[in-house]
Amino acid sequence: MTETAFYILLSLVTPKHGYAIIDYVEKLTKKRISLGPGTIYGTLSKMKNDGLIEPVKEESNRKIYQITPLGKEILDSEKARIEELYLNSKGGL
Repeated sequence: MTETAFYILLSLVTPKHGYAIIDYVEKLTKKRISLGPGTIYGTLSKMKNDGLIEPVKEESNRKIYQITPLGKEILDSEKARIEELYLNSKGGL
């Protein structure tokens, strides 16, 4: 999973629309990651097709998405993988 996809999926633990995702990721990463509309909507479309997220409602012509149970499983798996990488970088065993 790419870092961008990870942060988008992480942001959707609570329902958000595209621009709220962009804002969340920028704040969380202290602007290290700045997502453009093309990136965000392309990734959202792929995640929706993969069953990782789902639209939950539409407000003011903005679709609001949230993570699915499958998406949560994938996110938890990715968190564990990242934690393993971090621990291994510290000397592992």
